[in-house]
Amino acid sequence: MTRPQLRVLARGHQILDIFLTALAFVLAYQIKRTYLPESLAGLSTAPNYYLILLTTLVTAYLAYSFFSFYDGFQKKSLNRIVKEVFKGVAAGTTGLVILLFLLKQLDVSRVFVALYTGFCIALLLLSKLSLFHILHNRRKHGLQTQEILIIGVRERARELISYIQGDGKDHCNIIGCLDIEPDLVGQKVQGDVRIIGALAEYRSLILEQAVDEVIFALPLKKVSNARELIGFAEEVGVNVRVLPDWQIQNLMYRPEIASVKIESFVGIPTMVLSSTPKREVGLLIKSVFDRCAAGLGLLVISPLMLGIMALIRLDSRGPVFFRQERSGVNGRRFGMYKFRSMVVDAEKIRDESANEMDGPVYKNSNDTRITRIGKFLRKTSLDELPQLINILKGEMSLVGPRPPLPAEVAQYLSLIHI
Repeated sequence: MTRPQLRVLARGHQILDIFLTALAFVLAYQIKRTYLPESLAGLSTAPNYYLILLTTLVTAYLAYSFFSFYDGFQKKSLNRIVKEVFKGVAAGTTGLVILLFLLKQLDVSRVFVALYTGFCIALLLLSKLSLFHILHNRRKHGLQTQEILIIGVRERARELISYIQGDGKDHCNIIGCLDIEPDLVGQKVQGDVRIIGALAEYRSLILEQAVDEVIFALPLKKVSNARELIGFAEEVGVNVRVLPDWQIQNLMYRPEIASVKIESFVGIPTMVLSSTPKREVGLLIKSVFDRCAAGLGLLVISPLMLGIMALIRLDSRGPVFFRQERSGVNGRRFGMYKFRSMVVDAEKIRDESANEMDGPVYKNSNDTRITRIGKFLRKTSLDELPQLINILKGEMSLVGPRPPLPAEVAQYLSLIHI
């Protein structure tokens, strides 16, 4: 995850906490007013509860910021998160009580304050534990890490690797280095980072592995085809960074898609060429919408899915779900779920001579491997319903292109002409 994305995540996290604090206030108000036993129910009408709510949110915001709720959240342990929530809410409630005293709002019920504090702790813990779980799963599947390929193996590359392994170790992973000469492949550059290939393998490596960013750590004048290499990265959506001593006159490259800017990376000023739109807020909102829609969809259609699962088991032997490896964001591989619509081991008995498509994609309208219920599922696209699980996990988007097979991606190289 890039630094701008981390800043957007922290801002969204902050907004969510303030919203949950306001929700805790409203719940406490309603329960104290209506649902408690007669001896405890009711609220004095003297205080202005809109003013008290505003005071509550201000003190909560200051307390949460003081206890660093949002700084490096992805690096914190579960134990530390829980402690921070208790300390932050306690400090916010203490500040609220002091301000109410100074504002002479003395009719506020102590039971109401206690209810608010309890709800606030519960809601914040629930949200933060959920976020912790989501980030942990994203890290586990490599979605939280910036995968970096370095061009160059000399002093500048070694210094860059040291900086990344120090300042960026929690969100950056160095795949390896490429050198101009192929003779050094396999040798160590710095720490456990090795030379994984020659510059001639640049295109195939980007297509075959998960690569988010390419960093040129050698003078561009030493790269005879720098323009073509950067252009290729631009086409496939991979960011490019160029370290100082830019040698722009040797590049003579005017990007047609990518934006160009100067950005600090692990403390080093770099030139960045990025073909992906910098709409972190929009992407965050889209990600939240995708997950919420997928979760709601799974809940609503669960009876239908259970019925389909029963029909598949009655129709043919084998598992209910079919899990196929696909290529996701920047080459990350994941298992895409579908309802099984073919016989077991169908991949091993594919008839390539019956392929009706040109290129890497396989299609056969008279495929004998498809089961009886499978034909109906495919015709109605019901076999794709389990992909809501992938969307819920953040591996796919609700709306977007079909994730290709790794074998298909491997054949794209022969179709690309630069």
